[in-house]
Amino acid sequence: MTSSPFASIIEHFSDLDDPRAAHRIEYSLEDIIIITLCAVLCGADNWVEVANYGRSKAQWLKQWIALPNGVPSHDTFEWVFARLKPQQLQQCFLNWTQAIYQLSAGELIAIDGKTLRGAIAPGEQCSLIHMVSAWASHNRLVLGQRTVDEKSNEITAIPELLKVLELEGALVSIDAMGCQTAIAETIIEGQGDYVLALKGVIEGSLTPAAIKIDHPPKQGKFTSNQ
Repeated sequence: MTSSPFASIIEHFSDLDDPRAAHRIEYSLEDIIIITLCAVLCGADNWVEVANYGRSKAQWLKQWIALPNGVPSHDTFEWVFARLKPQQLQQCFLNWTQAIYQLSAGELIAIDGKTLRGAIAPGEQCSLIHMVSAWASHNRLVLGQRTVDEKSNEITAIPELLKVLELEGALVSIDAMGCQTAIAETIIEGQGDYVLALKGVIEGSLTPAAIKIDHPPKQGKFTSNQ
């Protein structure tokens, strides 16, 4: 029998806690996760579209998952995901993407921070959510994300994100905010290479860098301490 194409999803999301009371479960969490991931990969960007995808692909899905009560409504998808533990869900997703993702030598991973349009932090009226993401340019895949705490900035969030990524053989690019010794060292420790933007507004850094470019070391390499 052909193995299920969803085996990797089932394996990596098995540790996700189900927020529902056991006696009230009509749809398995496994089925809800599988349908949602498939729908999003096919372009769904709201819960109505996720549910519509599930119904339109029900016969195909039933080759691999039972769906004894059919496909959940959009309200069920929204209710369940609203109550999942965000950090736990993020870790399961990250583990899954890393398991199925094949990094090519020299592939570009772009690190960038963006404020999510229309997103408000829970319990806040005007505190927008700022995320730092790692984007694999060749595969067009987000490898991981970290939320930037409002009392912090990207400089602290970027190393946290880098530490959970497989960087060996990759080329990591970051804008001037990431031009920090600690960030460069984190990439080197992960056996990756980096391209960091440098601006004159970073005090004391532009002139030494210009000197190194004009007079490179004999071995032709820079280190994070140079």
